[in-house]
Amino acid sequence: MAEAHQAVGLGAALPSGAEAAPGALLQDIYLSGLRSWKRHLARFWNDFLSGVFPASPLSWLFLFSAIQFAWYLQLDPSLGLTEKIKELLPDWGGPHHRLRGVLAAALFASCLWGALIFTLHVALRLLLSYHGWLLEPPGAMSSPTKTWLALVRIFSGRHPMLFSYQRSLPRQPVPSAQDTVRKYLESVRPVLSDEDFAWTAGLAQEFLRLQAALLQWYLRLKSWWASNYVSDWWEEFVYLRSRNPLMVNSNYYMMAARAGNAVHALLLYRQRLERQEILPTLLMGMRPLCSAQYEKIFNTTRVPGARKDHLRHLPDSRHVAVLHRGRFFRVATHGPGGLLPPRALEQQFQRILDDPAPACAHEEHLAALTAAPRDVWAQARRALQGCAPEALEAVEGAAFFVSLDPEPAGLAREDPAASLDAYAHALLAGRGHDRWYDKSFTLIVFSNGKLGLSVEHSWADCPVSGHMWEFTLATECFQLGYSVDGHCKGHPEPALPRPQRLHWDLPDKVHRSLSLALRGAQALSADTDCHVFPFSRFGKGFIRRCRLSSDSFVQVALQLALFRDRGRFCLTYESAMTRLFLEGRTETVRSCTREACDFVRAMEAREATAGDSQRLSLFRLAVDKHQALLKAAMSGQGVDRHLFALFIVSQLLRLPAPFLDQVHSEQWQLATSQIPVQQAHLFDVHNYPDYVSSGGGFGPVNDHGYGVSYIFMGDGAITFHISSKKSSTKTDSHRLGQHIEDALLDVASLFQEGQRLKRGRGGPGDEGAGSRRGPLPCRQGLPGTPAAPQL
Repeated sequence: MAEAHQAVGLGAALPSGAEAAPGALLQDIYLSGLRSWKRHLARFWNDFLSGVFPASPLSWLFLFSAIQFAWYLQLDPSLGLTEKIKELLPDWGGPHHRLRGVLAAALFASCLWGALIFTLHVALRLLLSYHGWLLEPPGAMSSPTKTWLALVRIFSGRHPMLFSYQRSLPRQPVPSAQDTVRKYLESVRPVLSDEDFAWTAGLAQEFLRLQAALLQWYLRLKSWWASNYVSDWWEEFVYLRSRNPLMVNSNYYMMAARAGNAVHALLLYRQRLERQEILPTLLMGMRPLCSAQYEKIFNTTRVPGARKDHLRHLPDSRHVAVLHRGRFFRVATHGPGGLLPPRALEQQFQRILDDPAPACAHEEHLAALTAAPRDVWAQARRALQGCAPEALEAVEGAAFFVSLDPEPAGLAREDPAASLDAYAHALLAGRGHDRWYDKSFTLIVFSNGKLGLSVEHSWADCPVSGHMWEFTLATECFQLGYSVDGHCKGHPEPALPRPQRLHWDLPDKVHRSLSLALRGAQALSADTDCHVFPFSRFGKGFIRRCRLSSDSFVQVALQLALFRDRGRFCLTYESAMTRLFLEGRTETVRSCTREACDFVRAMEAREATAGDSQRLSLFRLAVDKHQALLKAAMSGQGVDRHLFALFIVSQLLRLPAPFLDQVHSEQWQLATSQIPVQQAHLFDVHNYPDYVSSGGGFGPVNDHGYGVSYIFMGDGAITFHISSKKSSTKTDSHRLGQHIEDALLDVASLFQEGQRLKRGRGGPGDEGAGSRRGPLPCRQGLPGTPAAPQL
């Protein structure tokens, strides 16, 4: 996603030569491990409740009672160990003599209980290290995988909490340098000339011979000491050390609709998060994913620094910060009785909307500073800390940020295409001064009640914020609801204190920084081209009937579309998760493969090929190759994160590695991501098609590239979000959208033609499910969001 843009400019984020040294690298590895242990200590109580899983604190009481009962029957299950412990305890004598025996039994029970839990954790970690199930074709399960599933079920316990599996997740492995280099060369072969490829292969061999072994040693040391050998470096060097503006470059957006209910639903999600009532995500209903990223959803701010940013996370926050027409407010979210009900929150937002007071001088555009280059914002923020510390703390210490946008947005039935494009642009870039981009996320409420989310990327990846957003939409729509007069259910609370207006006393040096930041943000916003289109000719249902992976189907079709748009093949970035491992984040799937290129050439040179059957065969080969790459990435055997970590080590050691320099100078012309639907049970797509999120998107990866995300809307439609720069003569979001639609239909027609030939009937005029000559069944209407009551 937006990480692809950040990764391109990695060189500028690296430490200077004065900082780099072997000692500095060892210190960095040491601090990585230290941070891991501190995180565990900070969550001691949660780790106690969930870390003993699949046991429970009650299991200790059961074990202790069983030992006491055995003693009552004059049996010694400890084989004399309890007596040994008793001898080591001080003899209090008298009536306390029996207490000595009880204490010895409790200590023995605790040791035995801890040993059993440790054994369970080790066994489960070994089981979760098996990834053979990923490599098996859909619908086919081998005997080892069936045995593995049965053992995981036995050792996994029942009723897990959100962080129950954290201590049992395996660590992300360090791949071999030879395998990574081989896969890298395979990935770039389709986009390089023979001469360039030979030069790159020569650099790779030199790297393997001279530098790889030493760099690998440091990575293995870090993988042993820290929780994850790459994730903390990824967060620091790709995000926090980047000096680029966050707007468009590092944020992404999600679409939906409303405000009092939505804020209440978000706070309900936080409440469930704090109590660990959110179930951990399980693949196949059994294999847990890492839940570490959920910790920083709320109460988190990315604080700018002179050389690098840092994430500030508070244990709790009882207010949200609100921006409306350039005025900032602090709105309490809790009263004496706990979380305020939706009607009370709606009342507070209505008070802000009804407040006629204008914004103060320069206050209206203050948020543009968070869209400025990070060093500029860091300098201005230091001035704000001196002149308006209370207001700054109210914003940065909020649970999240709320922007009450005075303009309408969202899907308009009379002009769906233009309205969706404007909706996406408003969420991604806005006007450059109406979002606080440092907050973990900003809830954007438009004047017609439509909602959206703008998410800062450094603290977590899209599936985590997407999980929260799905819960919010479902709770807001189907549980909280609205009264017949369009208000949130419940009654107002007139005695509730009014929202607190925040005041900023801005010095002249902030005025100058603000003026520069505003011009830059408005220019970037004006240059950002967004296009959203719902493809409703077919969806996941049709692809499933073709017995193919829906994601791989779209990815190969995207290669055909991009080739038609650019006239050549380009490196393609697809984000895949590595949360099968402790503190895993993402890996890159390099979707532009030799197999995909062969298929595209066959489609574009029809007269030189054997026919649709050969093109269909080539398409299946491309899909299979993409699936293999995706599964390798998920199982820790990808290319880019390993090369990234090797590059960081080489820089910290000041060890020249021309091959790694070449790798990290590459430009991603296409960055793609699928927005997952993780809680389909929360929505009834067939009966409530308008209540499904239209997904979200992110900015282009570079000045002449595209950003493409997509979400499967049930079984019958796919919504695409495309972004590019208007200033580029090589890109056009609407043009690529048309190419994507044509490519999907052309691929579908291959399957329709293949089925016709397989049945041995029909003629040239046949029309079928995927034929360009006969349109696919069209889903009525466009996916969008329902009308909402005005606040």
